[in-house]
Amino acid sequence: MAKTLAELATLVEGAVINGDKDLTIEDIEHDSRKITQGALFVCMEGVHVDGHKFIPQAKEKGAVAIVTQRKLQSEEAEGLTVLQVPDLKKALQAVVPFFHDYPARSMRVIGITGTNGKTSISYMVRAMLRRMGCRVGLIGTIQIMIEDQVLPIHNTTPDVVDLQRTLAMMREANMDYVVMEVSSHALDQNRVAGIEFDTAVFTNLTQDHLDYHKTLENYKKAKTILFDLVSQPGIKNGKTAVVNIDDAAGQDMLAHSKCRHITYAINREATLQAENIQVLASGAQFDIKIGEGHLPLKLQITGIFNVYNVMAAVGAALAEGVPGPVIKSCMEEFASVPGRFELVRGGQDFAVIVDYAHTPDGLENILETARQIAKRRIITVFGCGGDRDNTKRPIMGRIAAKMSDYVVATSDNPRSEDPQIILDMVKAGVEESIGSKPHEYIIDRRQAIFRAVELAEKDDIVIIAGKGHENYQILHDKTIHFDDKEVALEAIQSHKGE
Repeated sequence: MAKTLAELATLVEGAVINGDKDLTIEDIEHDSRKITQGALFVCMEGVHVDGHKFIPQAKEKGAVAIVTQRKLQSEEAEGLTVLQVPDLKKALQAVVPFFHDYPARSMRVIGITGTNGKTSISYMVRAMLRRMGCRVGLIGTIQIMIEDQVLPIHNTTPDVVDLQRTLAMMREANMDYVVMEVSSHALDQNRVAGIEFDTAVFTNLTQDHLDYHKTLENYKKAKTILFDLVSQPGIKNGKTAVVNIDDAAGQDMLAHSKCRHITYAINREATLQAENIQVLASGAQFDIKIGEGHLPLKLQITGIFNVYNVMAAVGAALAEGVPGPVIKSCMEEFASVPGRFELVRGGQDFAVIVDYAHTPDGLENILETARQIAKRRIITVFGCGGDRDNTKRPIMGRIAAKMSDYVVATSDNPRSEDPQIILDMVKAGVEESIGSKPHEYIIDRRQAIFRAVELAEKDDIVIIAGKGHENYQILHDKTIHFDDKEVALEAIQSHKGE
């Protein structure tokens, strides 16, 4: 895997080496704390941190060269060879996959994109491929997995340096498949550079990340990039696009897919079509019509949104040759994904459900599902994150007010924003639609969850939305441990002990 600096420089137009061009590079790293002997240190210039400040630490740890797009003073990189490039991001997109010998070419790669459902679908696909006897790596919102080994993760799709290293680790561990969630940010910023995709899945497109993309059209365009990528000729055969055509943006994804199409839908004719749907508290039942045949499924998970998720996963499995009996047995045994419509059981006589829903569409989906199974009231606890798309705050307030019987609005991850200002924006939407229904605003999320559980009576459903699997809360000056499930369980025990 080691390469000379000269080999790396030839990939970047306009690159200049100041120092020993024949240096052997053993690794590429942008975190000075993780530098090992013989590494090339990447001087990233972030919003909050300038990597150039850490050149001395990188050198001390064993870096032999740095790559930067800045013209450095000789004393800044004393004793190190400097690779200067015109555009650092573009340089890394060319250099890093090459350095690792394009690991994605050695495994089949399934990419899943869309606003909602990516995590659930990725776990379902992983389960089916493993049932077929394949070795599977997973890259997602919750964690990275190499078979059963779990690695921590910071972004839905890691940056090109971390992602290529992870793929190289998966190749070394002899993975047959990589199933990865692919975010719109990653596609727009080309963090997936150097990856040859084999199957691309589109779930849906609703309002999210407009703080970054500015318009829904830009957001949609970012998603189409995955389908351009899966359409490119590569060294592997059998490229497939799996697309939800009940979603209006599905046609855009298909237009960018110059490969085999597998479509799925409930309301339109599609390759996979759900029929005879029954959504129950205990799970969902439906048939998937596949051409002239039918695949009847009796699931342990519920909700119309999960009917779509299962069809997406089945489409990806079929694209990769998973037999029908394996699909059926695996999907019927599939229980849940952490923080996705997850029941919190503490022996109480009402339901408490924790879900990651943090978009208008996500919140609407889980409240719709709750309504389908509710015997009595729905009590909803939710908030909106800081430093993110603020236009969705009143929209989510309106949805919670319309679809719940009792609303407790609170904080999510306020980040650098004043949680009261965020809550006021949510409040505007709640007040518009709540009518005479009871509602409260409690900034402290723990207190809000305790209050919702305290209010709950037999057969009510308490929905705690927004954070799902996350076990932290990001405040303006620190990040604290915070797990909705843990707090809900505490609240349940406290409620029972009254």
